[in-house]
Amino acid sequence: MLQLLKHLRHYKKESILGPLFKLLEALLELLVPLVVAAIIDKGIGNADKGYTVKMCLLLAGLGLVGLVSSVTAQYFAAKAAVGFGEKVRHLLFAHMQELSYSEIDTIGTSTLITRMTSDMNQVQGSVNMSLRLLLRSPFVVFGAMVMAFTVDAQAALTFVVTIPLLSLVVFGIMLVCIPLYKRVQDKLDGVLCSVRENLTGVRVIRAFRKENEEIRRFQRRNEELTAAQEFVGKISALMNPVTYVIINAAVIALVYVGALRVEQGVLTQGAVVALYNYMSQILVELVKLANLIIGLTKSVACGNRIQAVLDIPSSMVFPEAAAAAVADKSHETVVEFRHASLRYAGAGGHALTDMNFAVRRGETVGIIGGTGAGKTSLVNLIPRFYDASEGEVLVDGVNVKDYDKAALRDKIGVVPQKAVLFKGTIRENLQWGRGDASDEEIQQALVTAQAAEFVADKEGGLDYEIAQGGKNLSGGQRQRLTIARALVRKPAILILDDSASALDFATDAALRKAIRNMPDSPTVFIVSQRAASLMYADKIVVLDDGNIVGMGRHDELLSDCKVYAEIYHSQFKQEDGKAGEQHA
Repeated sequence: MLQLLKHLRHYKKESILGPLFKLLEALLELLVPLVVAAIIDKGIGNADKGYTVKMCLLLAGLGLVGLVSSVTAQYFAAKAAVGFGEKVRHLLFAHMQELSYSEIDTIGTSTLITRMTSDMNQVQGSVNMSLRLLLRSPFVVFGAMVMAFTVDAQAALTFVVTIPLLSLVVFGIMLVCIPLYKRVQDKLDGVLCSVRENLTGVRVIRAFRKENEEIRRFQRRNEELTAAQEFVGKISALMNPVTYVIINAAVIALVYVGALRVEQGVLTQGAVVALYNYMSQILVELVKLANLIIGLTKSVACGNRIQAVLDIPSSMVFPEAAAAAVADKSHETVVEFRHASLRYAGAGGHALTDMNFAVRRGETVGIIGGTGAGKTSLVNLIPRFYDASEGEVLVDGVNVKDYDKAALRDKIGVVPQKAVLFKGTIRENLQWGRGDASDEEIQQALVTAQAAEFVADKEGGLDYEIAQGGKNLSGGQRQRLTIARALVRKPAILILDDSASALDFATDAALRKAIRNMPDSPTVFIVSQRAASLMYADKIVVLDDGNIVGMGRHDELLSDCKVYAEIYHSQFKQEDGKAGEQHA
């Protein structure tokens, strides 16, 4: 948590002026009981109306100046807290972007969202409150005790006993609550994970009629969160009643001692009222301080969780652009796997074992295999989304680990398995491929991706507004737009990771033909479970349980590779059967 506070250095002026104006307000507040005592003893006691009016005007003036000081302090504190929150959010988001897929898979998306939103809001709010109250409340507490000694030293001894006792209660409860609030935030992660899974997988849940089971799972996690919150809440709730009991006992003792002192003629009635006001100020400020500390305990837990993410080093380090290797564009082999293997973090075994093959420039490579065979894992090694745990992957004769990130990724256009679009126009989404792409280049990519026709039919064409996640488009339309987005950047290597699964066979065939006829002739990797999509590839790699069990052209594999033959015959028999039914 303390490491996060260093980002307040950008707001030094606000961080200093905010507490200073609060201290000015507190100082004026400490003068009020003395003015009230003077009004009682001199104004009312001597029936001096002029003096009373003058001192009342002084009270109003103190209140007005205190109000201005308070508003000014709030302005500076809010500016510093919001600016601090902005800096940390940017830092956290940038760090998340630097994490490899391995770290993101390990931490979990729901946890990262919680740290970025709920935890960050808690920390920002606590910074705001701390700048306003962290100095003010102790200043008023100890200032009231000092002022009480100026009124009457013997009566003020009550303050000497009360304040340490209250501090012991407040800080004791704080130390107990800090680890408990961390546990509460962990339980909140579980609830958010459940909500996220249910919202993203609502169609699957309804298809399998698992609504009641998911409701019970959510209720169980929610009950665990509620129980954790209630437990820490009960401990935190002790603070107010215990502090009130101590304060009221101190008030009783103060009034008793004050009454005896007044009867002896040592104290005036106004002085007793002043002492009572100082005790009341201590009560109010300690309640504020107690609430602040409760907030701080939560924010410390949240801040530690944020810092825990920032402390996770990325397992994927890219060299600086100046030190990065330069690709040899004349190299005949554009992609080469040299005995590359991949093991995911925490996995029991390898997802890929001994990938060893080379791809020439301009070739089309098909990758096929059963579910879980490692097809996506293989192509993810090329843009270095994951690092090979053994062996190496080369692009243009250079190890991908020796590339600058921008230089490597600019060579490659990736169309992921899941078609992801962002809220905005079609033009804005396609310009993710290349920010300076012209409408003519975008249109050319749409034609190649077989998307030009449906885009032209949309109201506004390229200015048609896509909803979040592309929810106002069909699955096939989303896939074709993601393909067009990759084509806009005119990549040297194009990876189509099962990106035509929602397309019919005719559109899929037209897409593959258009890509082959592209003027730049990129090297294409097509990941698919459809044998028909790969039949005309220059090379087909057949995977089974993370191993290469066949490699070659369609005709060769059909006779030599049992796995490929099984996939091919199972699909084409099914299609023949369907065709027979349609003719019948």
